[in-house]
Amino acid sequence: MEMITENHIFLNQSYADKKDVFRFLADQAVVLGIAASAQPVYEALELRESEGTTGMMDGFAIPHAKSTAITEPSVMIVSFTSGVEWDSLDGQPIRYAIALFIPDGEAGTTHLQLLSKIARMLMKQDFKEQFAAAQTPKALKDLLTNYLDGE
Repeated sequence: MEMITENHIFLNQSYADKKDVFRFLADQAVVLGIAASAQPVYEALELRESEGTTGMMDGFAIPHAKSTAITEPSVMIVSFTSGVEWDSLDGQPIRYAIALFIPDGEAGTTHLQLLSKIARMLMKQDFKEQFAAAQTPKALKDLLTNYLDGE
């Protein structure tokens, strides 16, 4: 099963703050058939964020939600036209979000493996440069798929 598909990638979005981003992600999860209902997904994103920021370094955030409302594990990617304030580790606004959606029953395995792979990718300068340079959903999908498969 593919967790990353081109229709899960949203480029050049504009949101005032991370709550708006979470609302967008939760709504899209329903539209894309990843989740049965948006509100529990939004609440799961908020809950995770309240435990510690998902804003990493260099403009990347990896928000994630696990919920019984989520029906299949999935990844969504969003790029922003201007930085979103996120309380990130380096204090910089977020330009890219790589969001993970995990069904409650798979929280221990799928979730942690995927999260650790993505966190490791974000430590690699070449990955971050290629990610920032990718201008199409296909380019981003291919980049992430290659890194996740090769990790």
